[in-house]
Amino acid sequence: MDKSLIGDPLSRVDGRLKVTGGAKYSGEWELPGLAYGVLVPATITNGSVVSMDVKAAERAPGVLAVITPFNTPGVPGFKPDASQPVRGLKLFNDKLIYFNGQPIALVVAESFEKATHAASLVKASYQQDVFETDFDKNRDKGVVPQGGKYKDYVRGEADAYKKAPVVIEQEYRQPSEMHNPMELHVTIAAWDGDDKVTVYTKSQGVIGTQRSIANAFGLKPENVQVNSRFVGGAFGSSLRTWPHEIASVMAAKLLKRPVKLTLTREQMFTLVGHRPLTIQKIGLGATSDGKLVGITHESISQTAVYEEFTEGSVNVSRFLYESPNANTRYKVIPLNVGVPAPMRGPGEATGSFALESALDELAFALKMDPIELRLKNYTERDPERNLPWSSKYLKECYTRGAERIGWENRPSKPGTLREGEWLAGYGIGCGAFGAFRGRALAKVRMMADGTVNIQSATSDIGPGTGTAMTLIASDLLGVPAGRITFELGNSSFPTAPTQGGSSTVSSVGSAVHDACMAFKQKMYALAGMPENSSDPIDYVAVLKQHNLPFFELTEESQSSQQAKNYSMYSFSAHFAKVHVHPLTGAVKVKRLIAVVDAGRIVSYKTASSQMIGGAVGGIGMALTEEAIFDHKYGRYVNGNFADYHVPVNADIQDIEAIFIDKPDPYINPIGTKGIGEISLIGVAAAIANAVFNATGKRVRELPITPDKLI
Repeated sequence: MDKSLIGDPLSRVDGRLKVTGGAKYSGEWELPGLAYGVLVPATITNGSVVSMDVKAAERAPGVLAVITPFNTPGVPGFKPDASQPVRGLKLFNDKLIYFNGQPIALVVAESFEKATHAASLVKASYQQDVFETDFDKNRDKGVVPQGGKYKDYVRGEADAYKKAPVVIEQEYRQPSEMHNPMELHVTIAAWDGDDKVTVYTKSQGVIGTQRSIANAFGLKPENVQVNSRFVGGAFGSSLRTWPHEIASVMAAKLLKRPVKLTLTREQMFTLVGHRPLTIQKIGLGATSDGKLVGITHESISQTAVYEEFTEGSVNVSRFLYESPNANTRYKVIPLNVGVPAPMRGPGEATGSFALESALDELAFALKMDPIELRLKNYTERDPERNLPWSSKYLKECYTRGAERIGWENRPSKPGTLREGEWLAGYGIGCGAFGAFRGRALAKVRMMADGTVNIQSATSDIGPGTGTAMTLIASDLLGVPAGRITFELGNSSFPTAPTQGGSSTVSSVGSAVHDACMAFKQKMYALAGMPENSSDPIDYVAVLKQHNLPFFELTEESQSSQQAKNYSMYSFSAHFAKVHVHPLTGAVKVKRLIAVVDAGRIVSYKTASSQMIGGAVGGIGMALTEEAIFDHKYGRYVNGNFADYHVPVNADIQDIEAIFIDKPDPYINPIGTKGIGEISLIGVAAAIANAVFNATGKRVRELPITPDKLI
């Protein structure tokens, strides 16, 4: 893998299709007889539906069906005695209401406009119960999640930080952030008889969606065809099969015609998950020269009353820095909200904001440079698992990032550096996320003309999966990238894991690697050459010699036993320079440098794009994004794009990604680790720390809005 093609700045192989409108997304398929579904939301926050008046809706022009809890055809997997019961919210299965906006009916009509009009005519009477949406009011109701995974963690002595000469104790607050990718969630379902169904949906894992739908309707997995070739952004919102997807399949079966169900933008705020509101307490204790004595990290976050959601917000404090004593505690509060979901950097993004902010506060208390403090507590092996790292170049990240951002210009005394009328400051925030490799398969087929087709049932939610796989195959086979096509997003292709957890290139890339290597060995054998030959081979001549119109093989790839002897993580160090206006409190991120230790970088161009995209998300987390609840009615005040603020072009200035680009020797044959999560983890802390350096004001509650600075 030392050839020049790996890392080559190849443009996205599907880029032209996307920018010219040739890419067909899930909601753009036109099927004969297609009907349109619109969900009707509940207007209460807790209780039950007593009765529903759907007569006006049923009489409305073009209406085909109005499905409610009173006439639902039912889903086999909803039954308690199902072999594999559907988890989470089961739409129309009962009359209970768990959160405001929960769907209570599905109207299906001949057009989307007619379905929307008819949905507005559905009336419901409710039995209202007391609801709880106020996190602070219910904070004492936090519970340890089910199972042993989230029990309290203790290494050494619990709360040992309290005995240290220098102590930091602070609380940090992260509001709910909502999943709102550009593409709305859309599902089209079409049955072929009673035992086969084809589904077009926004999915990060077509195999997982296939399995979920098969379980729900009692079908063989091979009788469920799931298509999701193009995904207009997801980063967690499509990791699971949502209730509305099951509802569309149910409606299509009832009507015996294809049904397309599209969520509205407002419904995206309630039905596809969110980063949960979380409050964290950090206790750090250190010696006077900056050596950590103890770390205590407590986190409590919201979940739904009908389904428990958990994430590893405290985990980063167990291993990122050397400390003889470390302990974590994690709880959740069930509230009348839609269930949260993993959101880019799940858990670790939230946890790193608290830990990295607290570390910055400790550095200030010690009158020590924040990078010096991190180096003082650098870990040469994983202190949580007591294993060596498979690879770790975080020190190099510190050095290169500090040099690039101009860290020497950072004032040791906050609020003293001005650039024109603006206060200026610098901050650092570090990120870490597990480097994973799952089981994956890939099929390689070469045609008689030398063109290559590769298939794997993976997804591409934006990082450029097809581009990376094309580069790997081109490098190994010696075939130009323009003569290789990589197909994905189809459940009939060889099995691949869901795209999540920054593991796609490591998992699917390894399958492509192994399949290409096996293919070359077969070709060498057919040519009568030694398997380990380094001589070039004329594939077309070999196929012609054996009168083969094509040659194909499928290869499976998975992690080695040796990998279990190492702790595997990707690391990042984010450096921010900000300007803060002293009169208005406006914050501008002038520069953001992301330095990445993620093994071998397969595609510099798309990897840089990944890092920039993650940084933009981190800017939103730090400065703009916040879901606001009206606790009188139990619903979001800003459940729309006008009032829920995401970063726009004017907010984004200079962002740069720097890659250490040293292969990990143990994780996979390519030596690559993931970057999707660490592109965001640590960014919010870097910005918050830079704001403190600029102003001397420490903001511990995100987002950092002007009212918190003036």
